[in-house]
Amino acid sequence: MTNSREAGPNRQYDVLIAGGGPAGLGAAVTLGRSLRTVLVVDAGEQRNRPAEAAHNVLGREGTAPTDLLAAGRAEAAGYGAEIFEGTVLSAERISGGFTLSLSSGETVGACRVLLATGAVDELPAIEGLAAGWGRTVLHCPYCHGWEVRGRRIGVVATSPMAEHQALLFRQLSEHVTVFDHESVLGAQARERLTGMDVPIVDGRVDRVLTDGDRVWSVRVAGAAHEVDAVAVATRVHARGELFQTLGGRVSDHPFGTYIETDATGRTAVDGVWAAGNARDPMAMVGAAAASGVAAGAAINADLVDEAVRRAVGAEPRVEKCRVQE
Repeated sequence: MTNSREAGPNRQYDVLIAGGGPAGLGAAVTLGRSLRTVLVVDAGEQRNRPAEAAHNVLGREGTAPTDLLAAGRAEAAGYGAEIFEGTVLSAERISGGFTLSLSSGETVGACRVLLATGAVDELPAIEGLAAGWGRTVLHCPYCHGWEVRGRRIGVVATSPMAEHQALLFRQLSEHVTVFDHESVLGAQARERLTGMDVPIVDGRVDRVLTDGDRVWSVRVAGAAHEVDAVAVATRVHARGELFQTLGGRVSDHPFGTYIETDATGRTAVDGVWAAGNARDPMAMVGAAAASGVAAGAAINADLVDEAVRRAVGAEPRVEKCRVQE
């Protein structure tokens, strides 16, 4: 895939969107439809790329993630958004906006920045988990549960939330086993799981046997327990390097990190918004796209407000970013 158009040195955009997943492309479409000049910078590292299909996406149920992104790129480009395949290496605030250096060596300017950089899943350090990730090593019953319904599902417990995860998968199969890898299940959790006929295996998981597409078994203390799928909670970390470069600080949550925003996606850094998994690690594809649409609308309104203030001379001494009027 080639770039829609090369981003020329010092070219100015209304909005630079870092990340071209559902959130970034949702914002690009929204902004493009408001006649904003938009550059989407995307490295192709979407969180759901290992999965065969994206689910709970109305009108696009079961679409391969790569096909979904290709359609989103085409829609964004149809409204004038430019797609640059690469990364933003650095960014700094200048009078009235931002200047950003791209991996091509070029520099571009933007009035506003939207971080749709997504998140990274940190798997427990158990041999075999990474090999099957996104196929038969799963984390979300809503994203992948239907595909393993009725099958033997092993839940590797690494936090107290494993009880909740196991019970959600129990709705989908009568054959769920919890492996208390980190000894995190309390008496009440054990009672609730046992009451739902979910057996518990104590002890650390040695490894998960998989050929990448199929999981065979979970080994605990040398004993093999046959399964068809493994569910495990990950720690989810926002890709926040660019936000930190711009002066922001990534916030902690019990299961990782995220970029804190208000309801519209505005961050504490003036002129910077965030959308998708970067600000909400639990957002599925549809929710991530919706947050991008909301952030795009908020950014457009902010730029309109800036143009009005400049037109009426509300801030005559402050050099404002060039915006379309």
